[in-house]
Amino acid sequence: MNNAKLRILVKDLLENIGEDSNREGLLETPRRVADAYEFLTSGYHKKIEEVMNDAVFNEKYDEMVLVKNIDFYSLCEHHMLPFYGRVHVAYIPDGKIVGLSKIPRIVDMFSRRLQVQERMTQQIADTIDEYLQPKGVAVVSEAFHMCMMMRGVEKQNSSATTSAVHGVFKEDARTRTEFLELIAHKNLQ
Repeated sequence: MNNAKLRILVKDLLENIGEDSNREGLLETPRRVADAYEFLTSGYHKKIEEVMNDAVFNEKYDEMVLVKNIDFYSLCEHHMLPFYGRVHVAYIPDGKIVGLSKIPRIVDMFSRRLQVQERMTQQIADTIDEYLQPKGVAVVSEAFHMCMMMRGVEKQNSSATTSAVHGVFKEDARTRTEFLELIAHKNLQ
């Protein structure tokens, strides 16, 4: 990312919406916005190999592994406004498991890009399926979209839910139901 060029673009944006980019409160805004977008789009610069970091292990565990309530923040590619929520990820190992912290890191990698929720959900599922080759993968994403809340239809209480399932989660209704019941359970707190 060209941080210096982004600063110029933000300054131009401020002036084009009718602001004085030299006003005291806005002097550092171009730098702050450039730094924020560098962080918010950092997923473009990550490679899955670095995220996984050799944390795939051989293990004879063959029951569901679930990491739920993974908070995420992303930017919709249509308006560049935030959408945010939670992702729930489950897989059933077939000889390989992954360090549990890698699952939220995968979510972060894909959410820190310009996104649509549907694609992000599918990318998370596809990545786990590719790297672990499990018996099945299930991902559910629940999110609030500022583009629907602040503008457009202006529906503050609306949310979107997307899912992606592979393997036994797609083929076996009982396995899919178990996953959905587990993510509906109350948190540990």
